[in-house]
Amino acid sequence: MQEVWTVSELNERIKVLLESSFEFLWVEGEVSNLRRPASGHSYFTLKDQRSQIRAVLFRTASKPPFVLEDGMQIACRARLTAYTPRGEYQLIVERVEPRGLGALQMAFEQLKDKLQTEGLFDARHKKPFPFLPRGIGVITSPTGAVIRDIMQITGRRFPSVPILIAPVRVQGPEAAPEIVRALALLNGESGEPGAYPDLEVIIIARGGGSLEDLYPFNTEEVARAVFRSRLPVVSAVGHETDYTITDFVADLRAPTPSAAAEMVVPDREHLRRQVGDAYGSLLQARQRWVDRWRERIEAAAGQLKSPDRILADYRLLLDDHRERLFLALNRHIISRRHCLQYLRTRLEHVCPTGTIDRIRVVLAHRREQFATGIGAFFRQQRAVMDRQGVSLQALNPLQVLRRGYSITRRFPDGLIVKRAADLATGDRLSVRLAAGEIRARVEVVAPEEMKESGSLF
Repeated sequence: MQEVWTVSELNERIKVLLESSFEFLWVEGEVSNLRRPASGHSYFTLKDQRSQIRAVLFRTASKPPFVLEDGMQIACRARLTAYTPRGEYQLIVERVEPRGLGALQMAFEQLKDKLQTEGLFDARHKKPFPFLPRGIGVITSPTGAVIRDIMQITGRRFPSVPILIAPVRVQGPEAAPEIVRALALLNGESGEPGAYPDLEVIIIARGGGSLEDLYPFNTEEVARAVFRSRLPVVSAVGHETDYTITDFVADLRAPTPSAAAEMVVPDREHLRRQVGDAYGSLLQARQRWVDRWRERIEAAAGQLKSPDRILADYRLLLDDHRERLFLALNRHIISRRHCLQYLRTRLEHVCPTGTIDRIRVVLAHRREQFATGIGAFFRQQRAVMDRQGVSLQALNPLQVLRRGYSITRRFPDGLIVKRAADLATGDRLSVRLAAGEIRARVEVVAPEEMKESGSLF
């Protein structure tokens, strides 16, 4: 059996080879993923259109005459090394110089910064893709090789999925408006499912080209139309090394149009193989994990290194641990604060002392108001009753009878006699006096004119 290396030995050997083969060198690229922890060091990724590499600028190094920012094009004088705990190689930067951009590239960067600030690139806006779409809309040139590749790949992987082509120009001044109209058509004019209810995915595709050729896909109108799309959008513009604004706004970026077709349509045969190989892969992964840890436990001491390089490695490790400790402490504090707030809320609900005191004060005030109100009410009602009693007494007909008057009723119907004309000779009468009642019979009925003259007979 050939010589077997442990992971640590391999990483240490790679570190030695890198540092001995590359001393100081100049590297140009774009800054991304810039971080500045409390230690004052700057960690970032240096990338171009095809690749990227991690880099660190210690605070003890030569300070650049400008502030590093994400998206800035720079050239670095650096030393190549490897960070063995993670098995990653990186640049230890000693000096930084800026680099310029062309007009189109500058416009690209400005629009990218603007849309990114507005949140159009945020992952929370990315829409999920169906596992097996019922229909796929393709926005591309109907005569190019792109559409043929997409049709061929989808037909091979899952031939039952229908493809709807929205023909547009993909180059020139009319390309961007046509792409916007095609997106609106496939989504429905009002944002609801329109004439194509089975569509579940949209692919925007074009072959490779220069920055000028790809300009329609770097315009703000196309970017915002992609962002408004109700259906998830795959951007498959250019080759793998080409990046456009549409790539960042879309829900998924494909390196090529062919790759886009493979991403949105699953391979039936591959799914069958995945299910069959799952158990075997799990067993192999477990065995590799056991072997890896056995090798790490049995590994020997590493090679002797210079103190400067040891200190550099420990600086990186210390920053990494400091960040992890800070995050863990913040999470613990937040958790305890939530627990305390929860217990305080429960205590306020359980303890009724405050509520009882408030209710007792309100009850005493209401009792006082009630006693005052009921006394005033009784006095007012008594005065009303007294007045009504006097009025009632004045209207009592018995008072009139006591002054010598009487009430005469015809018997037996009880008609109160007011005129002599209401009676006839022989009618029986009931006369009510102030004290007692008498019965009488009519002997003579005097006419009205005789009554007025004072003579009854």
